[in-house]
Amino acid sequence: MTSSIVKKHCLITGGPRGIGRATALMAARAGYDISIVGIAQGSKHTQSLADEIISIGRRAVILQGDISKEEEISRVFKKAVHTLGPLTALVNAAGIGYSSHVSDFDATELTRLMAVNVVGLMLCCREATRTMAISKGGLGGSIVNISSMAATIGGRPLASAYAASKGAVDVFTTGFAREVASQGIRVNVVRPGVISTDMTAKLMNNPQQLAKITASIPMGRVGTADEIANSVIWLLSDQASLVTGAHLNAGGGGFHVAGFNGN
Repeated sequence: MTSSIVKKHCLITGGPRGIGRATALMAARAGYDISIVGIAQGSKHTQSLADEIISIGRRAVILQGDISKEEEISRVFKKAVHTLGPLTALVNAAGIGYSSHVSDFDATELTRLMAVNVVGLMLCCREATRTMAISKGGLGGSIVNISSMAATIGGRPLASAYAASKGAVDVFTTGFAREVASQGIRVNVVRPGVISTDMTAKLMNNPQQLAKITASIPMGRVGTADEIANSVIWLLSDQASLVTGAHLNAGGGGFHVAGFNGN
């Protein structure tokens, strides 16, 4: 629905680093002005990203906000639209991890996990719908939710709660996409596998553990943030104009079963 729009505006949660950062830069090169939403105010990562976007020739606005809080979500969306104009794309890249045996689950940590990964994402979709929906005077648009390959297997060891949060994202996206299709809004999911980002830095710096992980991936390697961003940008674009409610796996082939790799 954005082919006739001169000015494209993409809001990205979790924008300052990792997949969010890579997506913001690619979206800027694709002609989008970018609203960057991050929790850290005055972060050097956020400012450097904004500077890069401006150097590409697009506009950028930094929005500090905690997407686990409804009032902050509403505030950043209003500020984004006021500053850069109607929203035509949303990428929900913000997310947190949680590693624990079920027997050691902490209610506060679980609540925070679901507040960020599920409820916050849903409320961001709500705000995007209110500004994009044709019936509300919007221009239509595209939304991409970042899920995880963890949702397909219940997560790696100690990650069942995290996997559950991403499973909720997948199911929500399927229903949400149907609900807003008549409003000119497409909604899709990208499921990354293990990606080299700040979130996985500890793993990347542990050769033995990294070797075990890569051995479980059919392609034999972890992915990069740019590889995920490429998938996101395609789903945002008019090249994916008939694609909505899709779950795009971007995890190097998933997981070997019980160590079997076919060799």
